Amino acid sequence: MNANREYIPNNLVWAILTTLLCCLPLGIVSIVYAAKVDGLSASGNTAAARDAANSAKNWAIAAAVIGPILLIMWFMFVGGMAALGGI
Repeated sequence: MNANREYIPNNLVWAILTTLLCCLPLGIVSIVYAAKVDGLSASGNTAAARDAANSAKNWAIAAAVIGPILLIMWFMFVGGMAALGGI
C-alpha cells in the first residue's frame, strides 16, 4: 500500500444503510458510486475518487431524505383510502 496515498472515505456503509432502511433505488445508485472509490484511489485517480465519494454521499443523503417522505405519503394515501372506505 502506498503510504503517500490520500485516504478518501467511500461512504459504503451509509450507502448500504440507506438502501436497506430508506429508499432502495437511490441507495443502489449510492452503492455503485461508493464501490468505485477504492479502485479509483488505488489507481492514483484521486480527483475521480473524491468525485465518486461525494456522489455516493449525496445519493445516500437523498435516499435518507426522500425515503421517509415517500413512506409518509404512502401512509397518508392508505389512510385516506381507508377513511373513504376504499380499503
